Amino acid sequence: MAPLTHPLSVSVRKKVFPAVGLRGEIAVLKDIAFKVERGSFVVITGPSGGGKTTLLNIIAGLDKDYEGKIDFGDSGQRLAYVFQSPRLLPWRTVYENIALALPAGDPRIADIPELIERVGLNEAASAYPEMISLGMQRRVALARAFVLEPDILLMDEPFVSLDDPTAQGLRELLVELWSRRPTTVIFVTHDRMEAVMLATRILRLSGGSASIAEDIPVSLSISDRSDRDKVREEQRRIFGDT
Repeated sequence: MAPLTHPLSVSVRKKVFPAVGLRGEIAVLKDIAFKVERGSFVVITGPSGGGKTTLLNIIAGLDKDYEGKIDFGDSGQRLAYVFQSPRLLPWRTVYENIALALPAGDPRIADIPELIERVGLNEAASAYPEMISLGMQRRVALARAFVLEPDILLMDEPFVSLDDPTAQGLRELLVELWSRRPTTVIFVTHDRMEAVMLATRILRLSGGSASIAEDIPVSLSISDRSDRDKVREEQRRIFGDT
């Protein structure tokens, strides 16, 4: 995998949704500009409907209708995207859904059994998505993203709608995978606790025509991120939550 030798540079001067029927044009993003250093874990947070997913889709190249530029520094950077929905193929097993991310004969196929073990799905490797829980399906989606060894991993609220113990387990798993296989992560969430637990840096978008309201470093170590008390203390420092 070629290293990301230059930071990702994001510049979105303007993003609007066009007028539809009686609804006028909606300005979603305005004057967004930031750089992402290699190996950092950047969390984008802010109010619901505030343009977080739109910004992630622009970075991914899924939305090209905007004014601005996304510069990856080097050409051909490998991206992986984990969506809110796991997006597994129902007619393929857990193993096959992970392998689907790779071309036939790719040497990284040999890493799949280790990843399946790492995400705790050994007993479900031959199961189909309908046979496993949503939390397990999201473990599959994580393994599928990491088997690609992406230079940049984009994640859009991948743990939303899960019960707290399941979501917490997946957050801890993500931190473990990220620490073992360093990659640059851009992660969208509206959950402040989740943002603090995962991020090395938090970008908080304002409401309305969103711009960056705050750019906040997070000082937690890898080991601190599984300590709820330390996460809450950092959350209070950053957001003033009680």
